[in-house]
Amino acid sequence: MSDGTAVNAAPAAARSSFYAGMRVLPKAEREAMYAVYDFCRIVDDIADDQQGDRAARRTQLDQWRHDLDALYAGGEAGQAAFLTEPVRRFALERADFEAVIDGMATDVDHDVRWPSEAELDLYCDRVASAVGRLSVHIFGMEHEPGVALAHHLGRALQLTNILRDIDEDAAIGRVYIPAEALAEAGIVPETPLQVAADPRMDVAARRVAARAHRHYREAAALLATKPKGHLIAPRLMEHAYAGVLRRMEHVGWAPPRRRVRTNKLAVIWTVLRLLVMG
Repeated sequence: MSDGTAVNAAPAAARSSFYAGMRVLPKAEREAMYAVYDFCRIVDDIADDQQGDRAARRTQLDQWRHDLDALYAGGEAGQAAFLTEPVRRFALERADFEAVIDGMATDVDHDVRWPSEAELDLYCDRVASAVGRLSVHIFGMEHEPGVALAHHLGRALQLTNILRDIDEDAAIGRVYIPAEALAEAGIVPETPLQVAADPRMDVAARRVAARAHRHYREAAALLATKPKGHLIAPRLMEHAYAGVLRRMEHVGWAPPRRRVRTNKLAVIWTVLRLLVMG
């Protein structure tokens, strides 16, 4: 972003399914969400940069920590300057930005391979639920239901992404499917590609899918209480990505896998339905 404004995050966001939910928000909230999205994409790109060495990538993430410290201290925020207005207007918490960076640092420090379920849950909290906590401030939710929604929807979305990206992650040396799920399926992990190619991956993935479904149900139950806030965006994401998970379950995870994508027409229809019904 050349001039450090949140508006410049919009083109990047427009290339994702995220954009459909964000564009129905009021202008200030929409631009704040674009800024949070842009921050997440930047630090995620650092974590996934397979060309850069680990030390250089750690330095880049540490620079983000430094710039966030400066922003919250009222100083020169450097590359974090575009977050200044969203932080001020919506009282976004420093700890949640830090948690996102900590999650990305996990991928920089080592290639994640068959973590324990507890380790995976912490990773999901950092890279997804922390983003949710930033988002619910922007959506105008009250603290307790907002934190609960971020907890469940963030984890549900991240687990769905993990199940969708098994082959892509294995190709770069990562396996996020937890050790307990692999053991239940009878898979003894040796290398990422070996794990991904095992036909018993379907059994392991379904255990993770069941966990994601539990989080989707909790998120849907929270949204059904109609808490305060601009909640079309999280309603849309819950609906769209729970649908992706169901389609993946129908197809299965035995190799060779076919990547399941969001249905753009279904997303548009859901936006229209939510706008009419609330």
